[in-house]
Amino acid sequence: MKSFSETFFACESDYDDAAIVIFGAPFDSTTSFRPGARFASREMRSESFGLETYSPYQDRDLSDSRVFDSGDLELPFGNAARALELIEARAAEILDDGKLPLMLGGEHLVTLGAFRAASARYPDLCVVHFDAHTDLREDYLGERLSHATVIRRCWETVGDGRIHQFGIRSGERAEFEWAKSHTDLHKFGFDGLAEILPLLRGKPVYFTIDLDVLDPSVFPGTGTPEAGGVTFMQLLGAMESVCGLNVVGCDLNELAPVYDRSGASTATACKVLRELLLFLSKQEEF
Repeated sequence: MKSFSETFFACESDYDDAAIVIFGAPFDSTTSFRPGARFASREMRSESFGLETYSPYQDRDLSDSRVFDSGDLELPFGNAARALELIEARAAEILDDGKLPLMLGGEHLVTLGAFRAASARYPDLCVVHFDAHTDLREDYLGERLSHATVIRRCWETVGDGRIHQFGIRSGERAEFEWAKSHTDLHKFGFDGLAEILPLLRGKPVYFTIDLDVLDPSVFPGTGTPEAGGVTFMQLLGAMESVCGLNVVGCDLNELAPVYDRSGASTATACKVLRELLLFLSKQEEF
């Protein structure tokens, strides 16, 4: 895999040596409210150079990690099925090479492509999902492929008992009722996360983070902001816990930088990614 001219800062390992491979999925063709998440990965790379590579939270430095940034995929807007095929192919290539794929969305539907690649390789795959929204609709305005249906599509592969959702504070009544029988849904924050960690140890985990899990006072730059979210520090603590598991695939999505001209949301997303990479790099050391 070839290197990319503008990488996320300090992610410049050779592909062969890398333990983690970043790729962007700039797609937002099914966004139900405000589009713009397609620009997230590009903005994050550009703005990442405003941060330091050193994390005082972890006393670790990103420049010591083995991360390769392969750039953005070229995805066909308006053709969700084809975009998911291309995402799945890239994630599968990374997994086949024994590396951990970390995808930057894009809207949350892009998760389905990377998830499919991971589930094909790991039939006992579990999902940890941080989000403001349930994403459990059967369809949205007749469309089965939507950022509002992505976790329901994942459930169709893994079935009951293997999807764990946190931070959820928005969705149709029917979605919350459906979740009671089919997913492990935790409203509003990360209560219950500590209790599921022992149940997931030793199992392959796909970790998907919709950044609108953060409160819009912290993170207004997203397509569907929902009041009542978590703080940056709460997210950081929860990420650390999940990254102590056997995470085999991961994504970060739903930054829409155009809705926060101050740049604070992009800066927050960059810092979340730095910390996530360091947590995952710690996993790769053992």
